[in-house]
Amino acid sequence: MSQEISPFYVMEVLERAKEIEASGKSVVHFEVGMPDFSTAGVICEAAIEAIREGDTRYTHSLGIIELREAIAEDYKATYGVNVTSDRVVVTLGSSPALFLAMLALLDPGDEVIITDPHYACYPQLIKIAGGVPVPVRVYEYEDYQVDAARLGKAVTERTKAILINSPANPTGTLLGPESMRDIAGLGVTVISDEIYHGLSYGEESRTILEFTDDAVAVNGFSKLYSMPGWRLGYLIVPEELVRPVQKIQQNLFISPNPFVQRAGVAAIKQGKKEALGMVGEFDRRRRAMIEGLKELGFTLKAEPRGAFYVFADASEISPDSHSLAFDILEKAHVAVTPGIDFGQGGEGYLRFSYAASIADIEEGMRRLGEYLRARKSGTQ
Repeated sequence: MSQEISPFYVMEVLERAKEIEASGKSVVHFEVGMPDFSTAGVICEAAIEAIREGDTRYTHSLGIIELREAIAEDYKATYGVNVTSDRVVVTLGSSPALFLAMLALLDPGDEVIITDPHYACYPQLIKIAGGVPVPVRVYEYEDYQVDAARLGKAVTERTKAILINSPANPTGTLLGPESMRDIAGLGVTVISDEIYHGLSYGEESRTILEFTDDAVAVNGFSKLYSMPGWRLGYLIVPEELVRPVQKIQQNLFISPNPFVQRAGVAAIKQGKKEALGMVGEFDRRRRAMIEGLKELGFTLKAEPRGAFYVFADASEISPDSHSLAFDILEKAHVAVTPGIDFGQGGEGYLRFSYAASIADIEEGMRRLGEYLRARKSGTQ
């Protein structure tokens, strides 16, 4: 099994970047999708208070009822969907939530349709759960929209789920309501990775639960609430999946951390306004990154409208995104993610994360410009 699992290249870029920094040199980080904002004080205080009160023991395997109710209420307020708290399962981050969904849905050899490009870990999670990832291309010239008819042609008798992500990593694309409605109409369980909800610019994210009940919505606190290290996520599942997911959670993870769950309640009830205040700054960074890349000669046929990534075609510089990304890191000390991390459809591209300050974006563009000029002149 381990030989079938591909490396997570963004982490290998980060690890090499850390080695360079340890030697005393500075690196501009555009590789990892991690907000650079501090977690809001009200969230931290809730966790500290919980620890002081001795709330450090196992909780219910589905999560504390206060957090499950808060999540259900938040989905009602945000999207107008009625979700009961007994359909909410709290997890140790959104990646474990996705993994639990795969384990509950898949038997060995079952297929899950994913887009290509896609978040790097999707195929690995499917494989570890015994499933088979089936990639379906999405294209920049189509604004990376998912064509339901194209998906439908990939459905077989072994298809158990379709996995979508909006706003999307790595492309920053949002799926329109028509696309989501068409996908929901294919008659296959939809797993919707909604971890970047709230981080959109000019239009609102839509949850799959608006279009079908035969769906698993996955979300968490890492991105919008700037809580990546807290490891807190959740699934909203159909009633018939609650017990299967619960049993797997009991065996793998027992329960999420109690004081982190208390912090999650505070995030939803008291930290939402501050979290949404970050969105304006992310938008400013987005525009700075897009403008900077265009000035350097990158072509963007589909500009991102969500998450905090720009997926730029670098094939004219080099068709080998892995070699190019590491060459940029070694020579320019700018860390970017190779597009091949996101599937064959990402080869030739580089992903730039703008979860970085405007000053870092400007410095990164300056260094990248010097690198490109030297490469073009053959003086490297």
